[in-house]
Amino acid sequence: MGIIDQKIKKGEEHLMISKPLRLILFQSGRHVLRSLFFVTGFLIGVFLYLQLKAFHMSTPKTEQPLWSTVLFHHSTMMEIKQELQTQELQHDMSDQELFTKVSSLSSPSSSPSSSSWFGRMHNNDEKMVVKVAFMFMSGGALPLAALWDKFFKGHEGFYSIYVHTNPSFQDSYPETSVFYSRRIPSQPVYWGTSSMVDAEKRLLANALLDESNQRFVLLSDSCIPLFDFTTIYDYLTGTNLSFIGSFDDPRKSGRGRYNPKMYPQINVTHWRKGSQWFSTTRELALHILADTFYYKIFDQHCKPPCYMDEHYIPTLIHMFHGEMSANRTLTWVDWSRVGPHPGRFIWPDITDEFLNRIRFTEECAYYGRDGENTTTSKCFLFARKFTEDTLEPLLRIYPLVLGSGP
Repeated sequence: MGIIDQKIKKGEEHLMISKPLRLILFQSGRHVLRSLFFVTGFLIGVFLYLQLKAFHMSTPKTEQPLWSTVLFHHSTMMEIKQELQTQELQHDMSDQELFTKVSSLSSPSSSPSSSSWFGRMHNNDEKMVVKVAFMFMSGGALPLAALWDKFFKGHEGFYSIYVHTNPSFQDSYPETSVFYSRRIPSQPVYWGTSSMVDAEKRLLANALLDESNQRFVLLSDSCIPLFDFTTIYDYLTGTNLSFIGSFDDPRKSGRGRYNPKMYPQINVTHWRKGSQWFSTTRELALHILADTFYYKIFDQHCKPPCYMDEHYIPTLIHMFHGEMSANRTLTWVDWSRVGPHPGRFIWPDITDEFLNRIRFTEECAYYGRDGENTTTSKCFLFARKFTEDTLEPLLRIYPLVLGSGP
């Protein structure tokens, strides 16, 4: 056989072997392509499913108020924010570390120029949302929690809640309650001591960690709201002033508590008295947290019958920040009864006539954001001291007197 014939034979053998191999390779390639198409289609399907689910979750239901979802189009984002805030409450910072961190915060940019609730609720810029921090100070459970749950219902995204209670107290709020997982790291509080001011500062500091909190309201476990959420929110955010009572009381229960050892840093003419239940702007809250100098003076020289929670903040505000406060409290109490504590209210006291007398007791000045001075009959937004047995009648008349909300 010649050389040429041998080459031809080898070529035929090569062709005979190559055809099956090419067929196998071709079929394998088709299998790989099918797999790639399947995986790609599956991933696209998953992506579209998640998008449709997110859209469905973010679509407001017909029974929900429009304004409660305008600023938060995606409920998943809201859940993430709430989870982050809950985690923020569970920090392990000491008081000193917490106060130092908060004192380093600068006052945030001005809040929305529009003072109207309607204008804010239709603003699509999340940065414009202003929240009110409701800070509850209690020794244990909040006996009127169900009333506050009704008060806050439907207004998610416009408030924050912080609870300071005895560290030994075990939470018993259901997950549906606005108070669920809202405890801050707390310390024991003893009436008539500086530990009460420590608790106030602790609440302020934790609330200041959330920069969207622009107003801060201190409440007790016996406080109730006197109006619906929208009215109270507008009242607090519609002015640049804080509401802290600070007055010169010449009686023994006023100037009589001044300790001359405070001189010369604090003069008797500086001495002021006021309700511990305040409402403050973010700017003034930062000023209160930043003070350590005058706090130490009070802590050392204001002992019973001097009560630090009635004098420290009122005196501090009068000395340095008087122009930032309306110089009155928004929490009504009954001091008509003789004794060191205000009167308590029980089941028979709760009537619509009684609540309306508190809600519209007198007239007072109200300064709007534009500086306009108006007169209002709504001088108090909250009231105390209401016992646990008032919950049932309060829930019963709440829709008629205080407003049932959206």
